[in-house]
Amino acid sequence: MVNFTVEEIRDLMDDPKNIRNMSVIAHVDHGKSTLTDSLVQRAGIISAAKAGEARFTDTRADEQERGVTIKSTAISLYAQLKDVEDLKDIPVKTEKNDFLINLIDSPGHVDFSSEVTAALRVTDGALVVVDTIEGVCVQTETVLRQALGERIKPVVIINKVDRALLELQLTKEDLYQNFSRVIESVNVVIATYYDKALGDVQVYPEKGTIAFGSGLHGWAFTIRQFANRYAKKFGVDKNKMMERLWGDSFFNPKTKKWTKVGTHEGKTLERAFNQFILDPIFRIFNSVMNFKTDEIPTLLEKLEIKLTSDEKDLEGKQLLKVVMRKFLPAADALLEMMILHLPSPLTAQKYRMETLYEGPHDDVNAIGIRDCDANGPLMLYVSKMVPTSDKGRFYAFGRVFSGTVKSGLKVRIQGPNYVPGKKEDLFIKAIQRTILMMGRFVEPIENVPAGNILGLVGVDQFLLKSGTLTTNETAHNLKVMKFSVSPVVQRSVEVKNAQDLPKLVEGLKRLSKSDPCVLTYISDSGEHVVAGAGELHLEICLKDLEEDHAGVPLRISDPVVQYRETVAGTSSITALSKSPNKHNRLYVTAQPLDEEVSLAIESGKIGPRDDFKARARILADEHGWDVTDARKIWCFGPDTTGANLLVDQTKAVQYLNEIKDSVVSGFQWATKEGPVAEEPMRSIRFNIMDVTLHADAIHRGGGQIIPTARRVLYAATLLAEPALLEPVYLVEIQVPEQAMGGIYGVLTRRRGHVFEENQRVGTPLFNIKAYLPVNESFGFTADLRSNTAGQAFPQQVFDHWQILQGGSPLDTTTLVGKIVHDMRKRKGIKLEVPDVSNYYDKL
Repeated sequence: MVNFTVEEIRDLMDDPKNIRNMSVIAHVDHGKSTLTDSLVQRAGIISAAKAGEARFTDTRADEQERGVTIKSTAISLYAQLKDVEDLKDIPVKTEKNDFLINLIDSPGHVDFSSEVTAALRVTDGALVVVDTIEGVCVQTETVLRQALGERIKPVVIINKVDRALLELQLTKEDLYQNFSRVIESVNVVIATYYDKALGDVQVYPEKGTIAFGSGLHGWAFTIRQFANRYAKKFGVDKNKMMERLWGDSFFNPKTKKWTKVGTHEGKTLERAFNQFILDPIFRIFNSVMNFKTDEIPTLLEKLEIKLTSDEKDLEGKQLLKVVMRKFLPAADALLEMMILHLPSPLTAQKYRMETLYEGPHDDVNAIGIRDCDANGPLMLYVSKMVPTSDKGRFYAFGRVFSGTVKSGLKVRIQGPNYVPGKKEDLFIKAIQRTILMMGRFVEPIENVPAGNILGLVGVDQFLLKSGTLTTNETAHNLKVMKFSVSPVVQRSVEVKNAQDLPKLVEGLKRLSKSDPCVLTYISDSGEHVVAGAGELHLEICLKDLEEDHAGVPLRISDPVVQYRETVAGTSSITALSKSPNKHNRLYVTAQPLDEEVSLAIESGKIGPRDDFKARARILADEHGWDVTDARKIWCFGPDTTGANLLVDQTKAVQYLNEIKDSVVSGFQWATKEGPVAEEPMRSIRFNIMDVTLHADAIHRGGGQIIPTARRVLYAATLLAEPALLEPVYLVEIQVPEQAMGGIYGVLTRRRGHVFEENQRVGTPLFNIKAYLPVNESFGFTADLRSNTAGQAFPQQVFDHWQILQGGSPLDTTTLVGKIVHDMRKRKGIKLEVPDVSNYYDKL
């Protein structure tokens, strides 16, 4: 039976000290949804028998079917600490033992990383789940990096401990060493992305920020829980006991003393963690799984576990589940860790405000966010849209950072492109209803104060994916989220029956709203294109489009990969273009931009808004640029932020500044669609060597300069060994030793190469890292599984761009030439690449 009402939850909302907003994040298949079940069960929403198998937060039919979370799901739970004594260990003084836990279960598959970003933005803490056997994987690192970037405090649970005991049959010491290795790898990742404002957020078992357990069997423990038991038994201080239960700490039963040395009089002592914590667990496993029926009753009596008459008849795994669940209920360990170690909104917003708010940090809105003030101006961030049962409508899902939101309140809805003081991307509308998200259900609620997560009805027509809601006219936006994946795979869709076209257009709008990362647009050739982060992401999006959003049968093209155009050498001669009226001339050369500089631009370390002197210093010191050149960067492109640069190297040219805007416009146009296949350019540095201009301003307007600038940039590119860049995935594959041969075969066939392989200590598994071109990745997972009898498990994440080998893109007989030919054909442009003389004027 559900043990709380919506009224109780509403009362708790007014006390931000007793709220915990948290996301569950991890690599795919490490057990997030399964663990979440234990908490849902504790709140009385599902029965104990179902916990671990129900996966309550997987609300879609295809999630249940595939066993993979696709969308993040929020649920609000009412919780209490088992031991009231624990309240005094919470850093912020709290009297009430009633807590509101707003929990978001997020997907682990790399294709759905954008869902994780949207979940992290509205939470303050993260429960990181790590598989005991697989350890820290690619996606674990990605989500941890995102969490620390958003200033979110992590706690860790090492899951699937039951597998280490039942399948791998590890000894106690091996299991301890395994735990230490996993914890060390987690802490290495946390240390890499250290943020001063957060302080030290590394996790330690002896501080109670790490739990160990099994989500499927519904049990978990922290060292703190065992320290509590033993402290009462031995009459010692609990905190001292916690320190002794981890690390090199040994209890000598003869002398009744603790030592740091593992031997005494030639005898090996047992580590305290193994002796006091693992021993009872190993004993239960041993007695139950080996059917030692005479030992079980005495064991249960010692551990004070009472079974009902039905439960006494169980045996094997079923009995093991029941006993472990009663001995160490997972919900207790998780709640204790979340309530004691994760910050409340009151604490978290103090240090998160700087990274959240775009405006000045001393205005009323910033102060409202910092103090989590329910009476301040309303500041609410909508991080994603959730489709409702009512077709085509969405709940806006977000969090109140300041003020109180209620039904009927008139708010300013500011989209991501809103600039304070302007009218673009701004709507002033009333909120129809506020609701509480409860997994697959929603509950109406009167109003929601600062520090809480909620759903809104009636603002979906005015926001595309995310935005800021406020009541204050001077409020700036809350920062736009940065995603760790980008849509690199695209497919075009068309309707089977022409009269369904309006439905498709409407469906694409809805699809774009429902997913934070999907991109939908109409290409120049008139195709409707859907771009996603990977094969699985696209497949799910197109399935949703066909079945829900558009609801009409569709024809879908093969997946297409976006390339980038670049140059492999420096222009052999300076390109020259004359303006249509022959009065102005531009002389330009092109050369490759260092990969380090391109990456620095793409990651935001070097950007168009930086102070030009500071930027020049970085380029000169770290990348070996000439300081004068570095100070004269005119702009970045495409879209003013891309990894191409336009550098002014002219000397004493009259009227140069008057044409700067026109040249920049031409540069943006050229870098957006290059000369070879109209793909965006990347990693090219264009140098303006000289400019000749007409003395009369009327002869050097935009109409004369913009097309000329574009032509001269194209000519410079074609004179500098043009090349194509293709996107490359980093593939991490986990595989047992006997199936490794199959992997090499599949990768070689697909132009992939392995660059690292190492064995997981204590397991027969190998970890293989390889690079695989995105273009070759379609059907890779299926191919790999069929060649390794289903034993290999790959994870692919976009890693870098590399030059496509195989001849010149201008020669149609080569491999690259053929790819260019196919791209031009698909886009409906003239098949042969125009000759450089079309863009290049002879003197």
